[in-house]
Amino acid sequence: MDLHLPCPNCGRPVSPEVIECPFCGINLAVAAAIVEQEVISKINSNPAIPITPEILVPRVGELLIERGVLSQEDLQRALEFSRKPGRDGQQRLVGQALLELKLIDRETLDQVITEQILQLHTALQKSNLQLEQRVKERTQELQTALTKLAELNQLKSNFISNVSHELRTPLTHIRGYLDLMNEGTLGKVTAEQLTALDVMLRAEGRLEELIEKMIQFSLEATGQFTLQIKTVNFCEVIENAVKQRKFKAAARPLALEVSVTGQTCLVRIDQEKMQWVVMELLDNAIKFTKPGGRVRVELDETDGFAEFKVVDNGIGISPERLSEIFEPYHQLDGSSTRHYGGVGLGLALVKKIIEAHGSNVMVSSEADKGTSIQFKLPVTKTE
Repeated sequence: MDLHLPCPNCGRPVSPEVIECPFCGINLAVAAAIVEQEVISKINSNPAIPITPEILVPRVGELLIERGVLSQEDLQRALEFSRKPGRDGQQRLVGQALLELKLIDRETLDQVITEQILQLHTALQKSNLQLEQRVKERTQELQTALTKLAELNQLKSNFISNVSHELRTPLTHIRGYLDLMNEGTLGKVTAEQLTALDVMLRAEGRLEELIEKMIQFSLEATGQFTLQIKTVNFCEVIENAVKQRKFKAAARPLALEVSVTGQTCLVRIDQEKMQWVVMELLDNAIKFTKPGGRVRVELDETDGFAEFKVVDNGIGISPERLSEIFEPYHQLDGSSTRHYGGVGLGLALVKKIIEAHGSNVMVSSEADKGTSIQFKLPVTKTE
């Protein structure tokens, strides 16, 4: 038996083995679904239309001609007849017209309609199987890509960690001899040499700071990042951090203000890492605030939480780019001529440390008006 069926779009006979019509190129399952939706839409808009098998199958007449049980002239007669209202006042379906004109019998019509429905169902099943296979293949490709990406990230973290540790030893030697020269232990130095030594010491300090950030971030990436939690007076942490950054603020110069409610605010934190967080936020605020500006540190105890905030009136960030500031090794200004230095790890580490303490970093900013970065820590009443 010839099992070819008409394409729901162009009507030409196609094999059920194919997914797309070789004549018009449409996906057979998609075309069948579109036709079905159109028919269902007509039924919904006119409930009087009876839901019969033939109404769900397009171009029944063409298929009957293919089977040799109907001529083109008879089909044309049936089409013209179907346009005339029936006894109920409704337009006839083609199959009904064929039966009333006795051009075919009910058994032949049912057989052809059933055959077409089965073929459409088979095509749809085949299309679904191919779609499922493609989804599986794409999923596997994506999983492979993610695995490779994870491996590359691990290699990058290991490389950064190894290089950073290797840089520590020669940097320690450089720092040691610079200190000896600066103190005059290795002989008398001139005023010009002292100035040069001061520049080198500051550059060495900056390099040491960058290396330490890279080491800490690589430790976090490899799961070696741990916290030494204990009860600490957060007020003292802030005081120590501000002391270490007041000279940097004065050199800018800009105003460094502190507003701390009370003298004691007990929280359970890793003191060393949290002090580093406060200093990093201060560094960031000072760096992006123009000379003559203001950086303010605030600590308030509200509803059982210590609310810490660093506010500046610096260059700010546009709201749509706020999420970028926590991306590692990322600078908002990525040009080779950017005005502000750094490798883009400071705020990424701040976020990791704060989240490790069970909190979140909140940022609000506006370009040319300043930035506010804050987080909360639960207050404890016991030492």
